[in-house]
Amino acid sequence: MEFMVQNYTDNISILLVDDEQGLCEMLTAVLKKEGFRHIRSVGTGGEALKMVAELPIDVIVLDVMLPDEDGFEVCRQMRKMTEAPILFLTARDTDLDKLMGFGIGGDDYITKPFNPLEVVARIKARLKYKLQQEKAPEAGLAALDYNYFRIEPEAGELIVDGKLVDCPAREWELLVFLCRHPNRIFSTRHLYEAVWKEPYLGDEKTVVIHISRLRKKIEPDPGHPCFLVNVRGLGYKMVAPRKGQK
Repeated sequence: MEFMVQNYTDNISILLVDDEQGLCEMLTAVLKKEGFRHIRSVGTGGEALKMVAELPIDVIVLDVMLPDEDGFEVCRQMRKMTEAPILFLTARDTDLDKLMGFGIGGDDYITKPFNPLEVVARIKARLKYKLQQEKAPEAGLAALDYNYFRIEPEAGELIVDGKLVDCPAREWELLVFLCRHPNRIFSTRHLYEAVWKEPYLGDEKTVVIHISRLRKKIEPDPGHPCFLVNVRGLGYKMVAPRKGQK
């Protein structure tokens, strides 16, 4: 598994959020030596939230004391957009601060001063856990039954209203991605880069066309979608049915 994690670093996108430019440069250099290639850094919470909304980010290293917003509040807002591991990196080292960080959705808490290799080790540990979850048998995904439709990952089947429906590979990948992240809003850029795994060059038609095709397959009324909905100005999300809803 360790070998797989090391190879995995080639495609991992890391976001460093800290207004200490020297610290970001130092961490970037160490991370690159460890095989990470896609590292971005910003100095404010506002910039970080904008980046998370627009790009697929796999790991976030977040300072608590930012010049514009409290890092804890930034984390709360990030958790509405992403499930990526968030590692707090801060000089605030009280037990109350640590409990706060974990309570609002943080995955790890590293206090300053720190050994940069420890930060790398903790990032790798989070990625290893994430990879194990992704590589686990996908049978559990079958539990994502939306009542009107369901997906059978092991068989690669889409069943709508009790009938098997053909679903081309890219539509299938987009559908699985959205069903893995129910009730989360994704911009067209995020969907394109996560599913097509290519840089987004501004042509949102590709995503829009695939969304339209999926709606014709999974929606009772494609003209008035209830599952794959558009959130004006933000993007798309897959709405999971509430318990007991049919």
